[in-house]
Amino acid sequence: MGLRNDLQRVSRNGFFCLLAFSMLAVITSCYANSDPSPSAGVSVLTYHNDNFRTGLNPNEAILTPANVNSKQFGKVGTLSVKGTVDAEPLYVSGVTINGKTHDVIFVATEADMVYSFDASNDTQIWATSALANFPGETPSDDHRCPQVEPEIGITSTPVIDLKAGPHGTIFVVAMSKDASGNYHQRLHSLDLTTGAERMAPQEIRATYPGTGTGSSGGTQTFNPGSYEERAALLLSRGVIYTAWTSHCDFGPYSSWVMGYGESNLKQLSVLDLIPNGTTQRGKEGGIWMAGDGPAADPSGNIYLLVGNGTFDATLNSKGFPAQDDYGNSFVKLSTRGQKLAVADYFAMDDSAGTAESESTRDTDLGSGGEMILPDLRDSSGKAVQLAVGAGKDTNIYIVNCHDMGKYKPDDAGIYQRLTGVLPGGAWSSPAYFDNTVYYDSVGHSMKAFPISNAKLATAASSQTSSSFGYPSVTPSVSSDGTMGGIVWAAVAGTSPGFHFTGKSTGVLYAYDATDLSKQLYNSNMAGSRDAYQTDRADKFITPLIAGGRVYVGTPNAVVVFGLLKP
Repeated sequence: MGLRNDLQRVSRNGFFCLLAFSMLAVITSCYANSDPSPSAGVSVLTYHNDNFRTGLNPNEAILTPANVNSKQFGKVGTLSVKGTVDAEPLYVSGVTINGKTHDVIFVATEADMVYSFDASNDTQIWATSALANFPGETPSDDHRCPQVEPEIGITSTPVIDLKAGPHGTIFVVAMSKDASGNYHQRLHSLDLTTGAERMAPQEIRATYPGTGTGSSGGTQTFNPGSYEERAALLLSRGVIYTAWTSHCDFGPYSSWVMGYGESNLKQLSVLDLIPNGTTQRGKEGGIWMAGDGPAADPSGNIYLLVGNGTFDATLNSKGFPAQDDYGNSFVKLSTRGQKLAVADYFAMDDSAGTAESESTRDTDLGSGGEMILPDLRDSSGKAVQLAVGAGKDTNIYIVNCHDMGKYKPDDAGIYQRLTGVLPGGAWSSPAYFDNTVYYDSVGHSMKAFPISNAKLATAASSQTSSSFGYPSVTPSVSSDGTMGGIVWAAVAGTSPGFHFTGKSTGVLYAYDATDLSKQLYNSNMAGSRDAYQTDRADKFITPLIAGGRVYVGTPNAVVVFGLLKP
């Protein structure tokens, strides 16, 4: 799923509520515990806005299809930082710092730095190094893998809990290398108002029973130097979950998921989803998901996609892989008792191939991310909870969260499959707004798939006139309830096709969510006024929309877009 794959395929109690506002159903996030959700309707505390990973901010009343145009909207600021910004920025409204109230943007970088900025004037409030407690350490080298370069520090999007600690906490995983050449992965808890460590950073270590790649004596051991945490952090029911992948396809590696208590950073549970897999290159399996984070449903179950890796086609009496290897699968994890365990799964066996053969051909599912849909009603009026995911094989897979379908001939157990609708494959995640799913694929237009009677349309209702090159784009959506929907996308480079490294002019796009053929804005429209530099290696950039502004990560900066002064 790493460099080899890139080259081959491109050459709570948390629950969503439907609130009625003037007869309009407005999707918002309601959490009775500490799971991330928009606070007071505006804060963005986790990747893609919520634990369903919808990418939707339904409380954006400032930016509308009427004023997002090149005359009224454009680049309004730059937040300068040290290091590349691969993680999505986060936003908290109404933070009290030194007696004053601020709306704050939080930025994490590959230089192992975390920053906070006042969103009203773009001034820095504090900056913290995740290396401060470890003299002589630096961010990790890039392991000769150009996926994240030239250094690896904080790649995954952090997560914020406003109720943790006296002022709220941002949790971050940072990678580093010490003076002796040893690699480290640590979980940090930073005070929202000062950036100070609230607790001693937790060194990430793990073992798990298994005889597969990298094992010794029937035990798998997590080697921090072999892994990268690309998938965003998930906070659910007081536990922080991390998920791991490799540097390119450089083994040995496997598909680790770990849970840590947010109150003390102690490890609560470890799961390896391919503990007994083969050592064949590309068969180890990792959790990439293009920077998307594992999703959590109202019962606290976790959903994620595994890229490549061994899949056991020999099933036990309950239909699960006999050797517990879930390569190239859509997996549901139970967190009962704060212990991770596979509760259900889906693995393909269709015209594109089987889970195992797709892994061998590098057309795996896990190149893209997953998303849980808000509760829907089918044609009989029955409530249905669905999740969607897609990867390199051009299909969109829609699973029933209560019966995912397991492994059956011709995908007989799956809820719905859209075949060939993403012709370039997806190295990106979807977004949701007003009964529509938005998906992009490499070298093709972004598409809108409306939902009716709890089924996705088999053909797009609209698509963009622009096409996007590798790695395709992950859209975000802003709206004022169900009105004024705008689909946003940020790309590094302007040409379709494969790009890996090299300086480029980035482009921010905005489209009418009701009709993607209506482009409202792109940052090239006003000549050089809104131009910003990026790098084509910034592959999984996801724009943040909050407080009437749009934030886009780049090397050494976050570029800010908003309404221009008259």
